[in-house]
Order: sequence, then structure tokens, then C-alpha cells
Amino acid sequence: MSSITETTRRTFLRSMTTNLVLAPLALQAYGGRQRKAPFLVVSDTHLGRSDNSAAAEQWKKTAAELGKAAGDLVLHLGDIVDGGREPQYAIYKEIRDKIKKPVHEIPGNHDPLELFEKHIRQPIDTVVDHDWLRILLLGNARVDSHDGFLTAAQLKWIDEHCADAAARGRYVILCMHVPAHANGHPDRGWYVKPADGQQGLYEIVTRHQQHILALFHGHFHNGIRGWDDHAPVHEILFPSALYNQDRELEQQAPGYNLPEFRPGFMQVTIEEGRMSLNYHMTGRQDAVKKRLEQKQLQ
Repeated sequence: MSSITETTRRTFLRSMTTNLVLAPLALQAYGGRQRKAPFLVVSDTHLGRSDNSAAAEQWKKTAAELGKAAGDLVLHLGDIVDGGREPQYAIYKEIRDKIKKPVHEIPGNHDPLELFEKHIRQPIDTVVDHDWLRILLLGNARVDSHDGFLTAAQLKWIDEHCADAAARGRYVILCMHVPAHANGHPDRGWYVKPADGQQGLYEIVTRHQQHILALFHGHFHNGIRGWDDHAPVHEILFPSALYNQDRELEQQAPGYNLPEFRPGFMQVTIEEGRMSLNYHMTGRQDAVKKRLEQKQLQ
């Protein structure tokens, strides 16, 4: 595969497995010299859904596999509990603590911010520095809407931490529950609208594109979903650990949606200028395979 040096181009490769292999421009510019960085991503556990223990039992199985999977830390992309059911946070944490590796969460639209601060973390917006990688965790969801929001203060915070990461030779992954990418039917139509911070976020992403690898999101319950039209930064929605739905996005909507919808989590490995995302289905060994050709955006 040819190398890419122009800041307005991106190479994008999906392989013949449930592995998704990405080549962020920032990693290519760095020349692949960084230390291998494996970590795990889970989302939308929704403990308490339907007022029974099914989601907690699923989280228990997923957490056991997260504990065994190779990865230095775990990112949880929101909707920890369902419908703000406060007693479920204690159940979530009891299971989470058995993973025996750091777990860093963000709130989803089912996680009231005051409950997230009470039971999970203060402040909500925080930075995790992992060797040469900087992970920015933001709360951009509210319980009264499926859309996302970014305040002026949050945008300033993102901008400052991206600039600081660049100065320190670190590369950034930005985690928010709700995506910024505009989407319509057959997608769910939930995103950060222009008046609620989308425009400001993309201006920041463009300004720091040499050091931003990707934007990570949950929220959609559509397996692994992403868009390829905001080169060179990748925008990726991760599968739910509880349930996913096939909305036939590959046939009817821009971007990509691998044909795998069983609940699970992702193992992310960054090395040699590549970001590999391996979709682990909880309790399963088999996998649906898919190839997408290399794509370059001008």
C-alpha cells in the first residue's frame, strides 16, 4: 500500500475478518515508530434495561472477557445504565472492578450527569495519557435528547488539550457518546447539530488533524459503524455490549457498517502506523468476514 504524505488524503482499509484496519494520517506521518498501544472499547451496557437482570448478566460475561483480553485499559463509551436507574451503578461497578485493569467511562444519554459524577467520576471531562497516546473523554449527551451537545467551554478544553498533546508528541483519540457526524435515515439521525458545537468541533479537528487519530462514539447500537468523508480523521461508532441492530446501512447510507451485530466489544491495537479494531462477540469464537477496498479521499 502506498504511503500517504498529503494532509488532505487518507488511506482506509477494511480486511477479510471482523478486524478493521485503519491508517490514520497522523500515524503515517509519525512513521510507525511509536510503541504498540493495545486497549479495549466497550459501550452501551444499559444495566437495568426492562427492569430485569439480563443486562447485568451480559455485562458480567463481557467484563470477564475484557479481563482476559489483551489491552492496557478499557474505554466505556456511555449508557452505563438504562434510563438513569441509580441502583444499577453499584452493580455495574462491582462487575467492572473484576476486570482488574483501568476502566475509563463517559456518560451516555441514559446516564444523568449528576449520577455519573456521584457514582463514576468527577470531573466528567477528563484526560487519560497512555504513553504516547492521549485520550480525551467528554460528556456530550443529555437525558432529554438523543442529540449531542458541546459547550464553548468544552470546545476550548478540547482545543487546548490537542495543542498540548502535539507539543508533547502525543496523538489524540476523542471519546464522546454521541457522534458529531451528520446522519439521516436509515441512520438514526442523532448527532451534534451545527448550532450545538458541531461546527466548532470540526474546526478544531481540522486544526489539529496531524495529531488526532479518531473520534470514538457509542449510542447507535448498530455494530461497528463509521464514516469516511471527513478525511483524514476517522469517526467510529462502536457496538453495544448488550444488543445491536442491522439497519442495512451498507446498502443505503454513506460510510461503512460491518455485517456483525452480536453484542461484544472491540480490541484496539495501534502499531506500525496502523490502528486495528478487532470485534469480539461475547461468548462466541466465530465471525462474519468482510472486505472493503482501500479508499483514498482527495
